[in-house]
Amino acid sequence: MQSIIFDYAVFLLLIGLSFAVLIYSKISGPKEQTKADYVFASKGSVSMGAMLLSIARGFLGVKVFLGYPSEFYYRGSGMWETLYGMSLAFPLVLYFFLPVYFNLGITSVYQYLDMRFKSRLVRRLASGTYFIRSILNLGVTVFTPCVALKTVMGLPYWFSIILITSIAIVFTVLGGLRSAILADAVQSLVMIGCSIVIIIHGFFIAKGPLNVFEVTKERDRLDFFNFNMDPTLRVSTVSATLGQLFMSLSMFGCQQNFVQRYFSMDSQKQVEKALWLTIPLMIFLFSLSWIVGMVIFTVYADCDPRALGYISEIDEIIPFYIEDRFYFLPGFMGLVLASLFNSGLSILVSNLNSISTVAWEDFVSQIPIFKGATEKNQLWCIKSISVITGFIVMGVAFIVAQSSGVIDASQLMTSATSGPLLGVFVLAMFFPSTNWKGAAAGMISSHLMTLFIVLGSLSIAKEPNYLPVSTEGCTNTTFSPHIEPIFDIQYNQYKMSFLNKTHDEISSVLSTPEVESSSTDDILTMLYSITYMYYSLLGTFVTVFVGVIVSYMTAIRTGDDIQYHPLGYEPIQ
Repeated sequence: MQSIIFDYAVFLLLIGLSFAVLIYSKISGPKEQTKADYVFASKGSVSMGAMLLSIARGFLGVKVFLGYPSEFYYRGSGMWETLYGMSLAFPLVLYFFLPVYFNLGITSVYQYLDMRFKSRLVRRLASGTYFIRSILNLGVTVFTPCVALKTVMGLPYWFSIILITSIAIVFTVLGGLRSAILADAVQSLVMIGCSIVIIIHGFFIAKGPLNVFEVTKERDRLDFFNFNMDPTLRVSTVSATLGQLFMSLSMFGCQQNFVQRYFSMDSQKQVEKALWLTIPLMIFLFSLSWIVGMVIFTVYADCDPRALGYISEIDEIIPFYIEDRFYFLPGFMGLVLASLFNSGLSILVSNLNSISTVAWEDFVSQIPIFKGATEKNQLWCIKSISVITGFIVMGVAFIVAQSSGVIDASQLMTSATSGPLLGVFVLAMFFPSTNWKGAAAGMISSHLMTLFIVLGSLSIAKEPNYLPVSTEGCTNTTFSPHIEPIFDIQYNQYKMSFLNKTHDEISSVLSTPEVESSSTDDILTMLYSITYMYYSLLGTFVTVFVGVIVSYMTAIRTGDDIQYHPLGYEPIQ
């Protein structure tokens, strides 16, 4: 009972500290907030370290602490190899995307498309794509800490979702990008500290890192360099590298919330330095979460809590482990829960800022009644859009609650929307003969194709493909005294003997029977079965291919000539 009180006290204290960071940012920042102060962090007002952590957090999100350990535990190490594609993306962003943007003096990165194609339609299609993708991913971000709050505190999903989004809306209205960056940095440090504590303590329980490695390897959790070219395989080395490369290029090179951070730095040289330093930071943060997963799997290798019914969702394994193994450390669970809560909060705040800025610049400001608005009124309009967007994200979070895991939900949403956005920027920068008609046709075709595949994939009955788990070592003393037994001894022994079967029998117990697939000759079924890791690659290819063809066909009819322009290419008037 005393431990629970400590946990709640720490949880409330850290949430209070988040408000303190907001207040500090307001006091130490400019006396009167301008639109530029809200949209960007003032030059030199944020340290390089804070900016690095914010960029890393903006990409990895809350799933780095909760989702990836559970991914390793139940599905293995395959998704770790997305690091290859992620690392390859940074140099490409540095040398191809960044030089185009940095000196344009724009508020929305999608203004570049307007300058390049002389088309509001193309700009709005790109902005709309970013808007939809951000809202979908923010739904995952909001839902992720709700899993832990439900597992430990028993808070229903609806209550946690409403609480997080409501506080985020308040933060967004009162703060700006600088506040969000500082909050990102603080939460990153806290979460790194929690992960290190879990790993060190887990090594002690699991009898050292060598044993952790051996157990995870023996139980088929370490499956690297899988070059299976089957496009229907959920994740392999090939799909992880190619898929994440295109997703990362789209996010770091074409996404407003990251470009806003670049524009908040003092110079292009500083941005280049920051992005190079982000690569090892990403590898460190990413790998840390997988080591947490290795440790937890080793501890529960012979007695899986999900198989026994202690948890129902795979993403609940982290909060359950902390509740089970850290009962001796009062307040630690509260610290973890508050970190998850505040991390989801800070990521939501910074993204609401970016989304509302894009919505204002590319849509709302073009409405006649808003043209000519003063800077002060523009700022209030942007904040009002943030409030509306916050409520939309709340609705998406309720939908995400029905998914099969935060990693699947996040990767699917990111990959499905990355292709059209990256494709149109590739057209703008690398295909001088393309025009606005081709760019618009390419984006629309790509969206329609991706939507067709996603909806089709939902029509195919697919069960989560989890790796086998064991209950052979379960006893009434397996878990700590703070975990209430859910079986009596007799029933528990029966349960263990029932589950202690071959891999195929265990799979049939833990999942519903698979539905027979259609004939392999069925092209549509094969198309629907393609892993979501390839959606970004396919979307980019379709955008570029259709864009080039349509541009060529329309140029022949209109007789347009093309010449070089500092911001891209434009027709000779």
